[in-house]
Amino acid sequence: MWDWLPTTLQKNPEIALFLTVAIGYPLGTIKFRGFGLGAVTTTLLVGILIGQLDIQISQTVGSVFFLIFLFAIGYGVGPQFVRGVAQDGAPQALFAIIVCALMLGTAYGVARLAGYDVGFGAGLFAGAATASSALGLSTSAIGRLGLSAEETRSMVGAISTAFAMTYIFGTVGPILIISQIGPRLLRIDLPAVCRAYETRMGGTSRSVGTSWHHYIIRTYRLSADAPQVGKTVGEAEAGMQARMFFDRIRRGDQVIDANESTILKADDIVSIAGARGNFKAHFTTGVEEVEDPEMLDMPTEGIDVVVTRRAYDGKTLADLARLDVTHGIFLTRIRRGASGTEIPILPQTQIHRGDVLTVIGRPQKIRTAIKAIGRADFSTKETDISSVFLAIAIGALIGIPMISVDGLPLTLSMAGGVLIAGIIAGWQRSVHPTFGHVPPPVIWFMNAVGLNVFIAVIGISSGPSFVAGVQQVGVSLFLWGMVVTTIPTVAALLLAKYVFRFDDALVLGCCAGACASTPALGMISDQARSQVPALGYTVPYAISNTLLTIGGIIIVLLMK
Repeated sequence: MWDWLPTTLQKNPEIALFLTVAIGYPLGTIKFRGFGLGAVTTTLLVGILIGQLDIQISQTVGSVFFLIFLFAIGYGVGPQFVRGVAQDGAPQALFAIIVCALMLGTAYGVARLAGYDVGFGAGLFAGAATASSALGLSTSAIGRLGLSAEETRSMVGAISTAFAMTYIFGTVGPILIISQIGPRLLRIDLPAVCRAYETRMGGTSRSVGTSWHHYIIRTYRLSADAPQVGKTVGEAEAGMQARMFFDRIRRGDQVIDANESTILKADDIVSIAGARGNFKAHFTTGVEEVEDPEMLDMPTEGIDVVVTRRAYDGKTLADLARLDVTHGIFLTRIRRGASGTEIPILPQTQIHRGDVLTVIGRPQKIRTAIKAIGRADFSTKETDISSVFLAIAIGALIGIPMISVDGLPLTLSMAGGVLIAGIIAGWQRSVHPTFGHVPPPVIWFMNAVGLNVFIAVIGISSGPSFVAGVQQVGVSLFLWGMVVTTIPTVAALLLAKYVFRFDDALVLGCCAGACASTPALGMISDQARSQVPALGYTVPYAISNTLLTIGGIIIVLLMK
């Protein structure tokens, strides 16, 4: 059997590819005391192990999946990338650009100081920055250096060796530095500053604070001396000075929907929706709480609404709460950016185009809000395959042209072109949702499968040279990787706090985004017991995720 298996895999490399991902991916989900290697690292290591059998696999396979992966990255970050560059996220975007430049410069300086060649330098950068996508662009750039097939293969092997050795601390380092060292270094009491930020953003307001999402429904019978009797629904709601709504009215045997002109009468049974704390203040005189299952029934499944209308871009929740179109609906969640980062629901939280709002309320009221704000995100299954593949093809064609400057080949590359095409497609989809739909589960699949298949190809191809590479550089490469990860991360903390002067509640979120470290954001939010840090995360993450990817080309050109 042991002779049969290597021979079979050598003759059928596609089996080796599937086997690598099948074994490597689940290994990355295993954690010990909160620490895990991640699917990318484990897939690469399994690929290197299987590659010891000297399996020849076409690099075209990896290239195809890598282009799919890059399109998914661009599509996901597109809306926040464009906003960060062009609009009110400019300071955060500039901050991310500087952090990326520091990461690239540190990697280049360390590689030169340590005497590494192009392959080890590119792998050092990609691993220390945990920029898996940069690995592909570096590989593509090395292929255009005009080297022999043997030299190219050796450098690609060096990339995977350096990446595997530096990726581990590249993942763990920012988490520890930002979430554990950061608050002490910057002297920030994270829970306290987040509570203070929520207060400044109106988090204690009775009218448009928690009432946006912490709501209940109660039913009351109005007696003749109830202050609401004789008034219209609109007048009664205006007098409550709180985000509370009359939903339906039982009058005799009839149940009618409440509207602003409906006059309230004695013996009416009314259903009221609002924050729990507001009922006692407004429904104590002349009312009797009753149980009426039909009146208490409200759909509990939220509808996702994508904000697309320019008129609502930049509006705060306090602004939206005062509009007629939001009357009678409740907001339960806001998601923003490629990773669907949840944004805190506060009166002064701004809504951006491309945000996904989950709302609950009567269907007719939700339909009214959807028409005004954007579109309902009901398309959860079908992907616009034609638009996706056309965008990938156009992006690849744009990236092919190359110019030579002092003997250096300068090109966007197919990978860079596809990344830009994805950004444009994602941004266009957020503002003109008529074509190019890619559901979030499909984006996740394109990300996970595209990247891990590409990594598996790299691992299998570089397997024979990995051992030699480790013997050549030894443990020093791991230590140099720690340097490349640590310096820009610490610098990011100091820049965010003392140069850009971001709010203390957002500064660590900005650093997590600029370092493209989603796990660090999770740790910060847990410590803060708040989602406020996420407000500083999305724009820097979109910028860094893109620039670190392109850095894979730049590091090769610098090292060459």
